[in-house]
Amino acid sequence: MSNSSLEGSPLWRWSWEALCGEEGFQIWSPQRHDLGLCFQQLCLHIPVLAVLAVLSAYYFGRREGFVTRGRNQLIAIKIRCTLVLCLAILPLIQIYIDMNMGGATISKISFFLSAVQGLSWFTHFIYNLGLKKRLGKSPRGPTTMCFVWSFLFALSVVSLRSHYLVYKYSFKENFSTYLAYIFNIFYFIAQVGYALTLIPSEGSTTYFNFSDRYTEISESSPLLSQNAYVRFSEEGDPAYLGIAMEDVNWLSKMLFYWVNPLMEKGCNGKLSNSEDLYDLPMSLSCGYNSAKLKKHFRPKKKSESDRTLASASTASTPISPDISFVEVGKDNVTLLWALHRCFWLQFYSIGILKFIADCSGFAGPMLLNKLVAFIEDKSEDIKWGYIYALGLMSCTLLASLCDSYFNFLMAVVSLKMRGAIVTTVYRKTLTVSSSLLNSQFSVGEIVNFMSTDTDRIVNSCPSFHALWSIPFQLAVTLYLLYSQVGVAFVAGLVFSVILIPINKLIANKIGELSTKLMEQKDARVRVITEVLRGIKAIKLYVWEQHFMRAITKLRDQELKYLRWRKYLDALCVYFWATTPVLISIFTFGTYVLLGNKLTAATVFTGIALLNMLISPLNAFPWVLNGMMEAWVSIKRIQRLIDLPDLDLEQIYSQRLLDEYDDNVEILIANGGFNWRRELNAEEKRRLHALNEKKSVKGKGKGKRSALTIDKRKSVEQHVLEEDGAGLFKLFHIDFKIKKGEFIGVIGPVGSGKSSFLSAILAELSMDSGEIAIREIESGFGLVTQQPWLQHGTLRDNVLFGKPYDDTKYKEVLFACGLTEDIAQLPSGDMTGVGEGGTTLSGGQRARVALARAVYQDKSVYLMDDVLSAVDTKVAKHIFQHCIMGLLLNKTRILCTHHVQFLMCADTIAHIENGKFKKIGKPADVLAGVDDNLPVDLELEESLQSSSTSASNSLLSSVKLEKEPNDEEEKDSTIFQEVSEVGSLDFSVYASYWKAIGHMLSLGILFSILFMQTSRNMTDWWLAHWVTNAESNSTSPNMTNNSNLYGNYVLMEAGKVIGDSNMYSYLKIYIGFACVNTVFTLFRAFLFAYGGVKAATKFHKSLLKSVVKSKLTFFDVTPAGRILNRFSSDTYTIDDSLPFILNILLAQFFTLLGALIITIYGLPWICLILIPLIPVYNWLQHHYRLTSRELKRISSVTLSPVYSHFNETLQGLTTIRAMRATQRFKRDNEDNVDANIKAQFASQAAVRWLGLRLQFIGVAVVAGVSFIAVIQHQYDIADPGLIGLAISYALSVTGALSGVVNAFTETEREMIAVERVNQYIKEIQPESTHFVIDPPFAWPSQGVISFNNVVLKYREHLAPSIKGVTFETRPCERIGVVGRTGAGKSSLVAALFRLAEITSGTICIDSVDINRIAIPALRSRMFCIPQDPFLFSGSIRENLDPLGEFRENEIWDALNKVNLVPTIKRLGGLENKVDGGGVNLSAGQKQLVLCIDEATANVDHDTDRLIQQTLRSAFRKSTVITIAHRLQTIFDSDRVLVMHDGQVAEFDTPDNLLTDSKTMFSQLVRHES
Repeated sequence: MSNSSLEGSPLWRWSWEALCGEEGFQIWSPQRHDLGLCFQQLCLHIPVLAVLAVLSAYYFGRREGFVTRGRNQLIAIKIRCTLVLCLAILPLIQIYIDMNMGGATISKISFFLSAVQGLSWFTHFIYNLGLKKRLGKSPRGPTTMCFVWSFLFALSVVSLRSHYLVYKYSFKENFSTYLAYIFNIFYFIAQVGYALTLIPSEGSTTYFNFSDRYTEISESSPLLSQNAYVRFSEEGDPAYLGIAMEDVNWLSKMLFYWVNPLMEKGCNGKLSNSEDLYDLPMSLSCGYNSAKLKKHFRPKKKSESDRTLASASTASTPISPDISFVEVGKDNVTLLWALHRCFWLQFYSIGILKFIADCSGFAGPMLLNKLVAFIEDKSEDIKWGYIYALGLMSCTLLASLCDSYFNFLMAVVSLKMRGAIVTTVYRKTLTVSSSLLNSQFSVGEIVNFMSTDTDRIVNSCPSFHALWSIPFQLAVTLYLLYSQVGVAFVAGLVFSVILIPINKLIANKIGELSTKLMEQKDARVRVITEVLRGIKAIKLYVWEQHFMRAITKLRDQELKYLRWRKYLDALCVYFWATTPVLISIFTFGTYVLLGNKLTAATVFTGIALLNMLISPLNAFPWVLNGMMEAWVSIKRIQRLIDLPDLDLEQIYSQRLLDEYDDNVEILIANGGFNWRRELNAEEKRRLHALNEKKSVKGKGKGKRSALTIDKRKSVEQHVLEEDGAGLFKLFHIDFKIKKGEFIGVIGPVGSGKSSFLSAILAELSMDSGEIAIREIESGFGLVTQQPWLQHGTLRDNVLFGKPYDDTKYKEVLFACGLTEDIAQLPSGDMTGVGEGGTTLSGGQRARVALARAVYQDKSVYLMDDVLSAVDTKVAKHIFQHCIMGLLLNKTRILCTHHVQFLMCADTIAHIENGKFKKIGKPADVLAGVDDNLPVDLELEESLQSSSTSASNSLLSSVKLEKEPNDEEEKDSTIFQEVSEVGSLDFSVYASYWKAIGHMLSLGILFSILFMQTSRNMTDWWLAHWVTNAESNSTSPNMTNNSNLYGNYVLMEAGKVIGDSNMYSYLKIYIGFACVNTVFTLFRAFLFAYGGVKAATKFHKSLLKSVVKSKLTFFDVTPAGRILNRFSSDTYTIDDSLPFILNILLAQFFTLLGALIITIYGLPWICLILIPLIPVYNWLQHHYRLTSRELKRISSVTLSPVYSHFNETLQGLTTIRAMRATQRFKRDNEDNVDANIKAQFASQAAVRWLGLRLQFIGVAVVAGVSFIAVIQHQYDIADPGLIGLAISYALSVTGALSGVVNAFTETEREMIAVERVNQYIKEIQPESTHFVIDPPFAWPSQGVISFNNVVLKYREHLAPSIKGVTFETRPCERIGVVGRTGAGKSSLVAALFRLAEITSGTICIDSVDINRIAIPALRSRMFCIPQDPFLFSGSIRENLDPLGEFRENEIWDALNKVNLVPTIKRLGGLENKVDGGGVNLSAGQKQLVLCIDEATANVDHDTDRLIQQTLRSAFRKSTVITIAHRLQTIFDSDRVLVMHDGQVAEFDTPDNLLTDSKTMFSQLVRHES
């Protein structure tokens, strides 16, 4: 705007010279090619400073977010306060000096600006003082404030440049101009200092919540005021997020503003489980969607459909027991068609968004073409430039919105499908009979239906739209390319197509190497597992180096395959990174060689289109592959859905019962049943053999069964071969059972006892006859032979969904013999039970399963060999108090081998070969089975004489739940999920840098830097090429304008090359591209080499640290946790971490290059870019913190889905028998909903970030476009640079998102390095200190002397040995005895320095063992440890792993322990051993030998043999024997009796036995 334009106004006149000085008010200064000073001060500086003042006052007034900051943060804020105070004072000083020393008139705008600056910065100073203790954890303050300051920083850079140009081009010396320039330098320095104070992050800052949660109540406060209840802040749960997208307006949905509370919660560290997330809307609950899918499987009447959906709207399954299990079957439509009918509207309509996004994407390059062509054409009207810029911004914005919302809605539909399919699969497994289900599928297949197959189907949803979108994109892109460069586009296209089979070939080779790599990894982990299992023996034998060499050898083989795989990966990376450059060369090179002239519009439109072409070409093969996998998975799940359902109302015929009175409970008439599966030859052979060997008198130990009855077909299906097919059958079953009867079922193994129970449960297929049950609804109390228990507490397993009744509960526990067991468990009946009952003994599992059945209070009880898992005493108790006690009036069917308990039965049925041989009274049936039946008369008498008073007295002693020592104590079996919290320390990244090596790390960084630089230089040269060609032909004055923008170098290079030599341009263009490919190759292979080097070093250090650690480390650390470091964490360091780190560095340098080129082409874009930096930092900070927690919650909530499903498959029969299917369906829905909540929140967070990053990209594109038009308006635009800047700006969004996601993933993978470093740095190694070397031939006498020795395994533990003092004689045999925990094994630990003694001395032949090296000490002694250790390898390697002995010496050792016949029978010394057994025959040349309960696990005959060997072979050695069997040490020279860590007695056995009061005598009497 000029003065003349305003002066011509008839309404008013404004004296701009009085306000702004001689220059007046100019938006753009044509002399300086810069913004006008007055325009900057009046329209930019003053408004932004005013906003800064207002915001500073506002935030200072907010009394919230009280914190205590760390030292570094406080220092940064204090420095910032000082700098801000300087910024407030500087303008006043400048005005004062100018008024007193400057001769020129000062413009009014200068006074106004100085006043605003002083006031604004002083207000900001006060705000910074408040920041010391308030306004959140970040010392930078709110993001809004950082955004405003960054804008001021950008303005200070512009102002400094403007004042420099004013001072440089001023015609006469002016003191005011010079002063303004100098003070702007001071402003800029202060602003840079301000920026440095923003570097410190939260650090050790913590929230001070007292002021937020407590308000002092004064005397004047009203009693019923709301303030009276401020202490109860948890009421109303302010952290509750509510239901997702509920009561949210359309704008909030479109911009994902509704996700903000979730992001804030995640940033504040308040996301710990799925309850902290948004609740799912009804449309996302799996109960609703599964009911909707079920409705579409089979057409129903409208009223029925409405009822189904209405019942599902509660998102849970009804509690009432289901009689008819019918869901879906063969008569229904296919799964694919049902999914189509269920989700078609939403699924297909989303494609509209995809289509709009694609079209907007195509509009971008075309508008870019128009804009660059407009800038090249000086004659076109300026309005078209603004229209093109606005159109480019609008298209980018529309594409961002459509793309974000397409991905979000597709994720929502995918989650709906996942919930519906998973629930359908789960419900189907509950509705199909066990015999049919297991005859068609294995457990693994069924689990895969829910996991892998469902994932494939869900993941194919976006692929469906890509299936039409990619061909559409390719067709349009190729057409647009053709319109730009003609047939030249074919050259680039052909190159792209050629790369596809090459990449496929490399991928296949990578797959082969991965298979071999995993084989080597498995072998290495197997050896490490054996080392961890036998670490005590390895340390005693000083075999650490040997096993470290063996593991290292396997690791070297693993690294060989890893190295080659990484190099092939590097080749893929090389092709991926160089493809865009090479395609550009082929396309534009061909275009030029065909005689065409390059223009800026053609070049940059072509580059944008070529970039759009690469991604669809690479993606299309994977899309097709994903669709094919999904189709296979749909057909697999369809096989399950097609199975017929179990309908109890059809199986059980109530008509039969009508002919009998109400007293009949179960009736089977001429029943024939089968398992629906034929046996293979091996099963028939094995089971017939079992049948021949076992008799009805057996104790049940020979009955081999799987986890539940429904898994037992492989054992019982035999014998019955009427049709010769090997199909197991029960036939001619006629049985009538009355209410309250006790029925016993006996028979040999595999005769069909368990199958008979399954037939009653309708788990078998019925061939003929009829079966009727009086009370179908109530179900059965079922106890299987191999009990099935759930993961949870013992009480949960007993209650099994029923309400807790204290009296009834205690009665059941007592009747089932669980009282004493519960009293001994660490947390009583709240003790955790592992999956399948792994934390309980076999007998305890059986009794818990029995208690569960009894507590259900059913009419009929089916018990399968329930007494075989317990001892005789407990069996009598259960029979007396449970079967004949609590269940006395119930109908009971007991299958058992313990026939002595069947004397009280009303009826006994003897089954053989699938049919009843005899049914009758006990005396009749049992007499025919075995005349010598051992009848337990005492049991019968006890049943008759048992009284309720005795039971009641015992009931009172039942202790259910122990009081924990600490209120936060939790059972480890149930609560074991532990996760990393907080950000990673810088030392973790530094350790990875060091592992790669300083020089190699620098080489990798420089190669990436040069790769990106050469890539940008290639594009820059292309821009220079087209610009120079245009300037030579159209605008000779362009050079002068361009020089002002730093293009002097470009034009000089153009002169050297030659203005009209197009081929010279092409050669240099190709040269830059070749340099780029070379550095890309270096980068790819250096990174691959560096990753393998780091993996090698980490594993080597980890192995050394663990193997060399103290033995106490292995005592307190579970082997699985250590193994996890060597397996999953090592795999992450080997493979995942280098991969994602490579992507991170590539994305970061791509973003950096794009920003630098954009700024180089259009420096004024800094006005937009700099304020966006704090916004970007705030976005990535919030996303990283929230995403990390959401990923953890997602993985934690996924485990219960699979574990619950697996549990259900193991216990299908029990669940159906007890009519608990509805509860299990409800539990499954709850588990799936919890996981969907986490996945939904993750998707919302990703889209929240993605849209905001795309908005940043839109802002950059808009800024570049409009600044380009403005520059064109003032005739200073460079078409080549502007085209380059816009093309790079279009890629900024993807780069921004890529950096955030890659950094988040890298941080997550770096946790593996942190975990490995923890073991490398924190594990305490065994002492390597020694004073002297052991003397020659030491020990010669074998005299061991303990002098006041005290031993603590860890600091906080009580001493295991307390002041022990004793001394042996030369070559003496010492026996050490004592009760458990007396300190016997601690003597060996102290002697071998497995644990360092706290005080005292231990000497061997007068040499203090603490003064010599540990390996030297242990190599002069030998110990057979209590725990057997035999590692994988040959027998020779187990006997002599170090290869120290000749073969005849090994055979001589074997002969002494009588193992020669055994070894020869196994195949000699070279026979391979897989592990297990006890090492008894190595190191016979050792002088001092200790035996630590080596005979605890052998029978008495073997024990005698070993002791005889020891006496004969070690006559000249000191032998210390530690044993619980006192016979072992009766022939010792002396006996050392330990008690409570002290020496109680030490004398000969005879002397100790003569005194009946000695502890040794008492031990002998107790054992005898």
